[in-house]
Amino acid sequence: MSLAELLEKAQEYLPPEKIALVKKAYDFAAEAHEGQTRKTGDPYIEHPLQTALILARVQLDANSLAAALLHDVPENCGIPVSEIEAKFGPEVSKLVDGVTRLGKITWQAPDDPQARHQQAENLRKMLVAMAEDLPVVFIKLADRLHNMETLSALPKDMQLRIAQETQEIYAPLAHRLGIWELKWRLEDLSLRYLERATYDKIARLISARRDQREGFVAQIIQIIEEELKRVGIKADISGRPKHIYSIYQKIQRYEALGKDFDDIYDLLALRVLVGSVSDCYNALGVVHSLWRPLPGEFDDFIASPKTNGYQGLHTAVMYMGTTPLEVQIRTREMHKLDEYGMAAHWRYKEGEEKDIHFEERVAWLRQLIDWHRELSGAEEFLESVKTDIFIDQVFVYTPKGEIKDLPKGATPLDFAYRVHTEVGHRCIGAKVNGKLVPLNYQMNNGDVIEIMSSKGDKGPSRDWLNPHLNYLKTSHAQEKVRQWFRRQERAENIERGRALLEKEMRHLGLKPAEREELARLFEYDNVDDFLAAIGYGGVSTHQIAVKLSAQPPTQAKAVVAPPAPPEATIRVLGMGNLVTNLARCCRPLPGDQIIGYTTRSRGVTVHRQDCYNIVNEEEKERLVAAEWGRTDSLYPVSIQAEAWDRVGLIRDVTTIMAEEGVNIGSVNLTHHDDHSITLFFTFQTKDLTQLSRLMGKIDGIRGITSVFRVGDEATTKPKS
Repeated sequence: MSLAELLEKAQEYLPPEKIALVKKAYDFAAEAHEGQTRKTGDPYIEHPLQTALILARVQLDANSLAAALLHDVPENCGIPVSEIEAKFGPEVSKLVDGVTRLGKITWQAPDDPQARHQQAENLRKMLVAMAEDLPVVFIKLADRLHNMETLSALPKDMQLRIAQETQEIYAPLAHRLGIWELKWRLEDLSLRYLERATYDKIARLISARRDQREGFVAQIIQIIEEELKRVGIKADISGRPKHIYSIYQKIQRYEALGKDFDDIYDLLALRVLVGSVSDCYNALGVVHSLWRPLPGEFDDFIASPKTNGYQGLHTAVMYMGTTPLEVQIRTREMHKLDEYGMAAHWRYKEGEEKDIHFEERVAWLRQLIDWHRELSGAEEFLESVKTDIFIDQVFVYTPKGEIKDLPKGATPLDFAYRVHTEVGHRCIGAKVNGKLVPLNYQMNNGDVIEIMSSKGDKGPSRDWLNPHLNYLKTSHAQEKVRQWFRRQERAENIERGRALLEKEMRHLGLKPAEREELARLFEYDNVDDFLAAIGYGGVSTHQIAVKLSAQPPTQAKAVVAPPAPPEATIRVLGMGNLVTNLARCCRPLPGDQIIGYTTRSRGVTVHRQDCYNIVNEEEKERLVAAEWGRTDSLYPVSIQAEAWDRVGLIRDVTTIMAEEGVNIGSVNLTHHDDHSITLFFTFQTKDLTQLSRLMGKIDGIRGITSVFRVGDEATTKPKS
């Protein structure tokens, strides 16, 4: 690539004096990088030149183009930012300094023990920098895109790490900024390295049908053009091919529905560009008059734009009564904003014309700074960004007609906390479209949400932090609830945490003495700190089951031989491949610490290590070390629940089990004189995590007073 190509592209929208700045920056960078090469073998100046060209294609301002050309000069050439400021002014030097600081962020390998915390801290720095100076991130995205285009020069492990980071961080950023051109290229390139076989397969399938598709589209375009001309609408119509990553996502969704590639109808969408908003709606009427629209496939993003500013009309019709077809209609100005996103708005800041909607559309960026101050740690910030910013949004209304955007799956409680923290704390109910709904109702586009508040200082419920009950989707709202509980008395939190932990330990069949071990597992120095964290919601009971399931087993003393083949459900160490049976007295599950007992006629019986029969076994030489191998089977387990009798209680319990997908083996119940009952269930489950989730839901049923895990024969010694 040559400088002439960059200048030619920049001249399409920049005045001559700005072109001179870009040329001056190139000359300075070329001299500074003289003699340096990249791992591809290319002269180093090729990288900043390509970065600037990417930004010129989305028509970024001259300062940003100059900074893109200079962005590696301080780091690679040792030239101070102060010299860049002297030659190019404070605006350019500020951008170069911002990109240089972001360039020092290193992303850890996935197996690094500090990886998650470091990644969270780095993402925090990047997003806060983005909120403070948006063009810095435009440059960083362009820099990453060219690095992805030359990724083949790096070792395999670095290719995978950088591609994963691109898919999880940079592509969603481009999407949130509305820069479609960068988004789809980043997504396709990351998929190419993460799942090369899938990428190549999709590319071949698309290529094989190109001629057939192009002929089909040409026929449709002619029909629409003639009809639009007849009603006086001038339009530009083209076929927009879906990019590979988009098709990859559709294939995954279709596979879940039992469909295949042949069923994907919108591999290519028709794009209709017109002159005005009224022409958009008139063109929509023409398309719908030609072919029957498909129910539920119409979206009006003109009346309700997406969070990243995108506008347009989307519909799907049944062409000729046989073939579904996607059609997108928007004005030419809307199309320009779709291609360039917020980068297009940013250009107005340099000139006399100001985009009055710009500040409104980057409000979520400004909010990042507020969340940065509020959230207690880097990992909380990372979780907030991934759940509150990087996933699909729903658009709902206040009773006064104000639009609020929240992540898909958000609830009225999330909405309340988005309005104001105190509105969330005092929420006692909600109406959606005038009707009362549960607080864990999942909101849909267009819902009108009305929050009912208590008059006094009510405070949030601890149940809102229970992941099984789905009251809160956004990390921002969850953190507000945790902060409220952290402000309560420490002693109260400890007592509450002790009650919650004891209940969960009964669920999992753990002994009270194991509290210290659990505290160490969560890296707490003492049990009281651990209990307080549970009390205010910093550690959930669900996390305890997950953490236990992930722990390697503590093995009993035994002669260790190579483990059984990997396909074995249980590996017995030191004994070869013996027949194994799960003990009925304690019914171990994956995640439990287990040990084998060698019988005289039935191979090895596998018990939990804390089983009464194992603890009291006199012939210790018959105990052998055992561990879980493949754990995708189902395992029998028994639970006991104490409850007050009422109509519909058994139905409510079995409904939860059905929703969880467990197979119920038997149900027994005993009635007591005080109108209480004891329920005894046996069923099959996958592991401790599923058991914890299921028991948490059962514990929340009205009338249930306690639920815990039991064995069938808790006092029976293992038989030989």
